[in-house]
Amino acid sequence: MWVELFCGLVIYRLFRRFFYDDDILTADSEVLFSVADRIGKLYDGKVYTGLRIPDADTGLRQNIDMVLVTKGEAVVISVQNLSGFVSIDVDGSWVCTAGNRHKTEHHADPVADTKRQVAILESYLEQRGTALPEGYLSFKIVCPNPNFCTMDSNYFPREVITYDQWKQLKPEPKSMFSGWIKGAFRTGKKEMQESINQKLNFILSTAPIWDRLELKGNKYILGEFLEFKGKKDDVQALTVIRRSKVSRLIIQKSSMFGIAHSKLQVLYSPRDYRSEGASGSEWKEITVRSNTEVLFWPQNSTKVCKFKLSSFISALLSA
Repeated sequence: MWVELFCGLVIYRLFRRFFYDDDILTADSEVLFSVADRIGKLYDGKVYTGLRIPDADTGLRQNIDMVLVTKGEAVVISVQNLSGFVSIDVDGSWVCTAGNRHKTEHHADPVADTKRQVAILESYLEQRGTALPEGYLSFKIVCPNPNFCTMDSNYFPREVITYDQWKQLKPEPKSMFSGWIKGAFRTGKKEMQESINQKLNFILSTAPIWDRLELKGNKYILGEFLEFKGKKDDVQALTVIRRSKVSRLIIQKSSMFGIAHSKLQVLYSPRDYRSEGASGSEWKEITVRSNTEVLFWPQNSTKVCKFKLSSFISALLSA
């Protein structure tokens, strides 16, 4: 009996790991949103996370972890969630050694990669009618993992914020720029500055992003929404939810008596390309069974995952 119970437990955990292991899937995303939250509060700015900016040269989309927009400047921020002893090789790549077995991993030069992201973002902004003043857009690399170790933080380029530096960052007065975000905007005209910020915020708020699931427990997963799975009538009802038509959906429990299967309310807002989202009066509702599922392809994963609607709170779909 005990052997059967043990085998059943092992099979269940493997099944959970293969299909629904939220902790594994959300680990990097949680770090990303944690950094974004702290950065936004520290420097009184707006942070755009999980961007996928079109690259005119390759025809592909460039992943950008986040862009911080404050009064008078914007910063592309790359998050390197590395654990272990990190050093820089002669070619600029990072060498990370971790674990008792001294497992070594090589990572392509994050500085060069983030510089490339800046150039692609600048080109994208110009294509959408906004050319930034020289020096307005800069970049930083944040290493927020407590297990990130190095012999000397000064060994890294000034654009890199090691963990020791990261934990020491403190909020600064709203009228001042931070020590690691240079005050690059010096036009002297408040109206021009506000105009550029307004355009920049609009473009970034309507730029392509990774689709986003918000799970219970304040967890997030970035990736690509594929389709709904479930009973035919539920799936049919949900066909109105297409990324070209819908920007966001929220899952709510529905109190419906006399029905064998529990139901959920799916609230969705029609996409409005003129603004960041819909007002509360524009939300529409669909009622479906709670065991209806979403097929979702997480970022950096080789497997498509299934999530029950009852397991998450909201979803944000890119245009």
